[in-house]
Amino acid sequence: MKKLLLIGAMLFAGTILAKEVNLEVKENNQASVVVDGKVMLTSPSEGLWSIATAWQKEWPAKWKHALPEKVETSGDWTIIYGEMKLPSGSFKLRDAYRPEGNRIKCVRRVQWHGKQPIDSVTLAVRWQINAVKPSTFLPGIIYYGNPSGEKNGSHKVPVFHGKAGEKAIFEEHRYPLPFASFEWKDANQYYGAALHTKPSPVYGGNHFDQWWSLGVQSYEKYSELVLLSGPITYNGQPSVAKALQHKAMPYGATWMKFEPGTIIEKTFYLEGYDVEEKGAGFQTPMYTSVDIFKPFYVDDFPSLDEIITDKYRFTKSRYMEDADYAGFNMFPSRITPQVVMGWAGQSEAPIYALQVLQKRLNDPTIRAMVQKSMDHITTSPVTPKGFMVNYNTKTKKWSKSDPVSEGQAMNSIALAIRAGRKDKRMNTEKWEVFLKKACDVHLKRINAPEWNPRNTAEAFYISPFLYAYELFGNKEYKKLALKLADYYAERHVSMDEPYWGGTLDATCEDKEGAWGAFQGFMTAYEFTKEKKYLKWAKHAGDVVLSYTVVWDIPLPAGRLADHGLKTRGWTGVSPQNQHLDVYGVLVTPMVYKLGMYTENEALKKLAVVMYRSCGQMIDPFGSQGEQIQETNFAQHGNMSNVYKLRGGYSEGWTVYWITAHFLHAAAQFEEMGVEL
Repeated sequence: MKKLLLIGAMLFAGTILAKEVNLEVKENNQASVVVDGKVMLTSPSEGLWSIATAWQKEWPAKWKHALPEKVETSGDWTIIYGEMKLPSGSFKLRDAYRPEGNRIKCVRRVQWHGKQPIDSVTLAVRWQINAVKPSTFLPGIIYYGNPSGEKNGSHKVPVFHGKAGEKAIFEEHRYPLPFASFEWKDANQYYGAALHTKPSPVYGGNHFDQWWSLGVQSYEKYSELVLLSGPITYNGQPSVAKALQHKAMPYGATWMKFEPGTIIEKTFYLEGYDVEEKGAGFQTPMYTSVDIFKPFYVDDFPSLDEIITDKYRFTKSRYMEDADYAGFNMFPSRITPQVVMGWAGQSEAPIYALQVLQKRLNDPTIRAMVQKSMDHITTSPVTPKGFMVNYNTKTKKWSKSDPVSEGQAMNSIALAIRAGRKDKRMNTEKWEVFLKKACDVHLKRINAPEWNPRNTAEAFYISPFLYAYELFGNKEYKKLALKLADYYAERHVSMDEPYWGGTLDATCEDKEGAWGAFQGFMTAYEFTKEKKYLKWAKHAGDVVLSYTVVWDIPLPAGRLADHGLKTRGWTGVSPQNQHLDVYGVLVTPMVYKLGMYTENEALKKLAVVMYRSCGQMIDPFGSQGEQIQETNFAQHGNMSNVYKLRGGYSEGWTVYWITAHFLHAAAQFEEMGVEL
């Protein structure tokens, strides 16, 4: 029996828990990952290596398997050898394992020894857990099965139940953090296991830009983490890509060809760990992935001053004013100008941000823009259900309302009042009257017995109610905010129902829903210093961060490659909308604070990367598009060819939030005294 000894550590707990992690090769030649004496992962009984040699019914077929034949050590490495013999030659196989941090690293080597090429080949890396129907977490793709996405239209999102025969396997470049993980309960303890990968294109792949694929598959008596050399599948559909907002597209024949002597090497990592409580199993591998890729370099990104200067120039181009209104236009010039609060418009956000940044910007016109814009916003009618968020400059009427937009708007208005009170030349009287009215309406509505929110959207009210308590001294505001925080923690922290509903064009699990909870829990902690709120903030914050790309995804020829785009720090949207955008910029001050409160320097560094990286695609006008197509997914343009989606860039939909979030976050960093 050979063992790899690894003394690991929990990466983000207050105390460090030493773990003995072994790789054992037993007499039956089955390999196991053992953590503190408990078997966490095993290789399949049929073999450590599995290779398919045919392609049938849109999936790999004629699988062959090989067991270890020899084991030796070389320094820290434990090296396992095998061979798979075929009529036309043989595959020479070698795995090299060694401890690295809190995981076991493996470099798998496959070499074809045959006189002729062999095609229709699929390589597999397979590691199993002794559990059925475990909770499944694939960053940016599947959140504990995506129950809300399934409830609201399973054709739109990947779902996974863990039933025998079920598979969920996706392109590596679809993963912001490239790992697949399970969480399960054994007796009274929860456990987790993860398979991490160093993503790479497939040498000898049948398609241009064919990549390795990563995911999970289920059997009657166990569940499996798997890497394949190309095949992808979800929702019972073999060889399809989640390529469009509402449906899949065929993406088949993803086999590979070996020329004589071809060598393939694939790096992956294995991790097993205890889980503190239900719903926390994704957190350990998430931080492990950050540690593997260390995405902290920022010198190749635009500076803070460059970003703020560019974004302010664009903000001024969106400012509009006449006798009836003043404000920041949400839309490009081809659409009727509109002042839209919250979500995609964020017309109220610069009213806070510009007050804080005016010394840095050195523009004497800021105060007038700020005063007039907020004075106009306060003309929105407040009804028993809330206030209107959309002002159409053509009809001169306010319309539309939703909890996400109202909560976000109230938060920025509260911050604007707080900043305005410090400047004797600003008149915040109308702003304060409006915010009080909005708070009182929602106070009554949320305290009513029939209040029953559909999703996480109303978590966006937590933070503004606490700021309103600070501004006006009404204890009922604080009481309501903490009621909301407790409610959403009870509803979501177990991950039976992951955070969802924060985007208005996707009815599924999403980072924006998690952001609403993260912001609310963190603000509750700052007002109360109760540890439970920090714990919940970390949980929701980690869900938000699970959408953050921690590696630079190589891109094919196209707009993004033309710019040499580095993807680290950008964020995905949801299991439904699988492109990247700059939304994560908005959360960076809270991520930085989470790093401060949990004494985690990696989080503080990551916050800086997230902010500055997203400044890469700013054009000479200070503008950016909304969608970065890092994977086989698109929502705009020519979407007829799945093989031409990756590397595209949708720049025409320049709604104002793309600019506002940069200024809003910069103002928060300014108030925190943090220089990026």
